[in-house]
This record gives sequence, C-alpha cells and structure tokens, in this order.
Amino acid sequence: MKTLDEIERAHADLTALRRDIHAHPELAFQETRTSALVAERLRSFGIEVHTGLGKTGLVGVLKSGNSGKTLGLRADMDALPMPEHNRFEHKSTIAGRMHGCGHDGHTTMLLGAAEYLSKHRNFDGTVHFIFQPAEEGGNAGARAMMEDGLFDRFPCDAVFGLHNMPGMPVNQFGFRSGPAMASSNRWDITIRGVGGHAAQPHSAVDPIIIAADMVHALQTLISRSKDPLESAVLTITQIHAGDAYNVIPGDAVLRGTVRTYTVDVLDKIEDGMRRIATTLPQVYGATGELDFVRAYPPLVNWEKETAFAAELAREVFGDEHVNCDIPAFMGAEDFSFFLEKVPGCYLFLGNGDGDHRIASYHGMGPCQLHNPNYDFNDALLPVGATYWVKLVEKFLAKA
Repeated sequence: MKTLDEIERAHADLTALRRDIHAHPELAFQETRTSALVAERLRSFGIEVHTGLGKTGLVGVLKSGNSGKTLGLRADMDALPMPEHNRFEHKSTIAGRMHGCGHDGHTTMLLGAAEYLSKHRNFDGTVHFIFQPAEEGGNAGARAMMEDGLFDRFPCDAVFGLHNMPGMPVNQFGFRSGPAMASSNRWDITIRGVGGHAAQPHSAVDPIIIAADMVHALQTLISRSKDPLESAVLTITQIHAGDAYNVIPGDAVLRGTVRTYTVDVLDKIEDGMRRIATTLPQVYGATGELDFVRAYPPLVNWEKETAFAAELAREVFGDEHVNCDIPAFMGAEDFSFFLEKVPGCYLFLGNGDGDHRIASYHGMGPCQLHNPNYDFNDALLPVGATYWVKLVEKFLAKA
C-alpha cells in the first residue's frame, strides 16, 4: 500500500492511541473521555476545536489558503453496550461495554490525517473534522449534531465517512453509488384481547392466537405486497404475552424491525403494517395498534462524490485495491442524515480475514461487527489516514 511515509512512521503511536480508546469504551452521548482526548489532540496540532455539538460531539477546523471551498470528514466515537470476550491487553476495562464496531479505529485514522494535514497544509480551503457521538443503537448522533447547527456553523461542500468491513480483503476500498445501506426502523404492535382462564377459552379473546396469525400476515407484505424487484426486510424479533400456565393473557405484543433502501417502499410497508395491526384483531373481537419509529433513513451515496472518492482510491492505492460495486448492505448508519443534507459518500475499508486476531488467542477467521470477539485491524490505521489526507489534498487542490 502506498501510504505516506510520515504517517507510516507514526503507526506505532496510532496503534497505541487506538488501543487506549478501545480499552475505555463509552456509550452513546457519554463519550466524555474520548471527546476530551480528541479535542486535546486536535488542539496540540494547532487545529481550532468546537465542542458540545450533539452533546459530546466536536468539530476541528483547519484552514489553509484563501479558497472558500469546504470539506467535511466524519468519524464516529461511541461503543456498544455488549460484553467483550477478547483477552488481549487492550480489551475493554468496563464490563458490558465494547468497541465492537471499530469506531476506535475510525477516530484514530481521522486524528492521524488531521495531524499530517496540520503540519503540511497542502490544500486550499477549509477542512471540518467531524467527530460524532451516538451512531449506535438508533441514537442518531449525526442528527443531534445537525440539530445543534453542524452544517450551519461548519458548512461543507461535500462530506465523507468511512467504515471498516470484516470479511473484505484487508486494505480493499469498497464503494457503491446510490442506495448503499438500508433505513432502520423499529415497531411495536399491541394486541388487546380479553383475558381469562385457560380452561375456559370461550370466555376470553385470546391475543396469542391473534399474534400467531399476525406473524404470517405481516410476512405477506414482503412476499405479496411489495414489488419483488425492490429489497426490503420485515423481521419479527419479539413476541411477549402471558406469565402463567393456566391464564389466557389480555394483551400480546410483537416487536421487530423493517429495513428498506427507499422511502417509497418504507411508506408502503408501514401503511400495510398499520392496516394489518388495526383490522386483523377485529376479526377475533380484539383491537390492535401499531407504533412505528423511523430511526435512520436509507443511506444514499451521491453519484459524483462517490466517483470522486473511488477514483482517488485508485490513484493512491491502485485498481486492485478498489471495488466500485460492493453489494448494498441491510445494516443502517446515521451518516445517512448527513447525506440527506450535503453531497457526499460513505465508503468501506476491508478489515481482513481475521489474521490480525490470531495473536489474540482466536485465529478463527473474520469476526463480524458487533461480535464480542471483534477487534479493529491496526494495519488499516496508516491506510485510512493516508486516504483522508489525499482526499483533502485533491478535493481542496491548490490552483
């Protein structure tokens, strides 16, 4: 890989920083230590720092030259509420919290780029280094930063973000123009029947029977009500009813998620779910209601900015390290809020097949995101930092 020599020489320091962040994971909107660490580093580079956006988010501002052109680069900082099973020295020091998605690596790569750019300033314009809280769990830290005036205070002509991807070849860059990640939506359906003695079902209206029927009815929204050429997922993840062997409960609750690549498909599915939730129980003499929460919209990469980002990766690292047609991913990402407001691209960087984890007593191949055995591949740190530097230098090229 054609990484910058200066960043390559800083590899050990970047690794130590990434592992320090990994050992001290912080959940959504609680990233006080991480945010303070990032702010301290940015200030030490001579970069102007603005804190308190989206509670614990911050923006570093670096200007060079006289151009009015602006660029945003984003890294997420939060960890997950899950246990870590790794046994290496930099494992989580806080029970039930873990950097299981690589945000520790994303933060470190952007800091590495910020340090280099602050020293050399081989660009003409303004870079906004966006360190975002609360990406995980539907907390929408991106939206929170925007509500605090992110793009009003720090306007960007384009914005870019990057996520590591286990299973993709190490150091391979992945791009997809258009819908690249799905919307994330959660829902609850409450069925209200009439409780009674289990030995006298004729005196009750059994919500469990209705719930069982509703499971099948909901799936027809995917198999029979949606265009088969349009992708969508409707998954029921919870059914709750009753707490005794001999009692028919009065209520039953179903919960789950819906994922789509377009808002039109999402609208159709939500409308269909509401129809089923309210009318099917009536057939049995019960009532039902749907609570549908739209968490993250579909992530739609802009064509021009995606082509720019991919071409840069080819120029810097070679064609063999670039895949411009990675499959769309049903996972969700709140960078989608940024892309609704500002042109940009969200890209992926291969985390490899797990060889970096052998020394961690595993050696079981790639470990997916949100897995208690996951760890970010530190070999990516100079690669991602170099990519950000080159992207800034090309997007804000001197005349």
